Amino acid sequence: MVGFNENKKKTLISRRSVFKGRILLNVGINRIKLPNGKVVDIESVEHPGASCVVPFLSKDKIILIRQYRPVVDDYIWELPAGTLNKSEKPLQCAKRELEEEIGYSAGRIESVGFIYTTPGFSNERIYIYRAGSLKKVDKVDVVPEDDEVLIAKVFGIREVRQLFKDRKIVDSKTIAGLAMCGII
Repeated sequence: MVGFNENKKKTLISRRSVFKGRILLNVGINRIKLPNGKVVDIESVEHPGASCVVPFLSKDKIILIRQYRPVVDDYIWELPAGTLNKSEKPLQCAKRELEEEIGYSAGRIESVGFIYTTPGFSNERIYIYRAGSLKKVDKVDVVPEDDEVLIAKVFGIREVRQLFKDRKIVDSKTIAGLAMCGII
C-alpha cells in the first residue's frame, strides 16, 4: 500500500467537543492527519475504560450476572464489570465490581489482557481479569447503582459453553473474557 508505515501514527490537528456525559463519556470530532498523509474528520467517543472479571468459584464453576440493559431493552448474561472511576486503577475497579455485583472478594486475581470494544469510533479499553479463591463478603455495605438491575448465578463450565452455543451470551466483553480464560 502506498504511503503506509505501520510505525507512524496519527497527528491530531484539532478537536471539537460535541457532548460530555455524566460518566466521563466524551463525544467529539477530531481533525487528524493519518499515517498516509490524508487529513480527515473522525467522530470519536472517549471512554475512561473499564474492568471485567471472570470469577472462578472453583476450577469448573464461574459466576455470571443477568443484567438488564435499557439501551437494548433486554436482560443479558455477563461477567461482572464496570467503568473505572476517576483516578481508579483497573485492578481496583475489578475488585470493586466483584464485591458490588456478585458479593465476593478474590484471594487471587490476575490480568489476562485487555480489549478495545469498538475501535472504529471509541477508545474504550476493557481490562480483563481472572479471579479465584473467592470469599463471600458482607453485602450490607454494597448498594447497587441506580441503573443496575441484576442477579448473580453460579454456572458449571459446560453450562456456560452451552449458553454461548445457544447464543444466550452475546455481550462482547463477556465473550472475550471467557475466551481469554479458555472457557469457550
